[in-house]
Amino acid sequence: MNLRLTHKPLPGLLLIGVALAVAPFVVQAGLGIYWVRILDLALLYMMLALGLNIVVGYAGLLDLGYIAFYAVGAYVYALLASPQFGLHLPFWLVLPAGAAIAAAFGVLLGAPTLRLRGDYLAIVTLGFGEIIRIFINNLDRPVNITNGPQGINLIDPISIGGLSLAQPQVLIPGLSSAHAYYYFFLALTLLAIFICIRLQDSRIGRAWAAIREDETAAEAMGINTRNLKLLAFAMGATFGGLSGGLFASFQGFVSPESFNLMESIMILCMIVLGGMGHIPGVLLGAFLLTILPEALRYIGDFQRAAFGHVIVDPSDLRMLLFGLSLVLMMIFRPAGLWPSTQRRRELGQGGEQVPGLYDEQR
Repeated sequence: MNLRLTHKPLPGLLLIGVALAVAPFVVQAGLGIYWVRILDLALLYMMLALGLNIVVGYAGLLDLGYIAFYAVGAYVYALLASPQFGLHLPFWLVLPAGAAIAAAFGVLLGAPTLRLRGDYLAIVTLGFGEIIRIFINNLDRPVNITNGPQGINLIDPISIGGLSLAQPQVLIPGLSSAHAYYYFFLALTLLAIFICIRLQDSRIGRAWAAIREDETAAEAMGINTRNLKLLAFAMGATFGGLSGGLFASFQGFVSPESFNLMESIMILCMIVLGGMGHIPGVLLGAFLLTILPEALRYIGDFQRAAFGHVIVDPSDLRMLLFGLSLVLMMIFRPAGLWPSTQRRRELGQGGEQVPGLYDEQR
């Protein structure tokens, strides 16, 4: 019986693996190479959402300044692998450095906020994110470090074994840079998913769940809430720093405008939309909120075809439809599109009410 259960998911996993492997070629054939780059960005946002999910979904700490760690990772990569300082270090040194520095910033943010909860924690983290962005924006004088609002250009792409992902056709004819980055990002995303699964099922993950449900009760039961909250901030920041470095290498350019408050809110919306604390739901939310805004750009073409001219500006209509979809989600699916079973039960969706994870069982 156990053998059957062990091998039952294999066909499904193989099918998913094949679909992920051929996805960029199918997308390019149907929609063009631009949409392959959108898939690359979707994978980046999945890693970001998984990192924020550790802080918000697992530990229950509302963080509105998560984009700061993304910015730290991106600028560490840009400074160490660009003509800005004349350094061109290999990515396998720069990426871990960016992740480690972002983790240090995560502890720096978490330490003074240990006693804050709810709205107060959200306001402090929001301020932290804006401080980092403004700091980067103004760090071009008296000594030019970040090049200020002009950003840093000509950032080195990721190079593996002397082969740049920006020019992969040297090894495999017909393979574009977008395809090469897709497979590299996919491998790192799968690794991030594996780490999150192991964290969720570990003693640390259960302790985070206890803090999320009732921090006072968790502390009374002997859980070191201080260290575990700092660990949650550091782990989430590590994912953010790693994603930032990948973003810098992929774009070849970074500027402070890429790390504004709206980006933080979008990442938070991804995990709320998909299903907070549930890895498949988080991945779904990140994918949808990366793809849908781009798909809504075609609303202008639809209006021209239907009415002969554009009635509502596509950029305005995109945001209106985006906001409306979030409102409808919060009304009809407050637990998200793909919530965990426990989350769905706690919100009373899909069946009878049952006690929460740490409620008294009767």
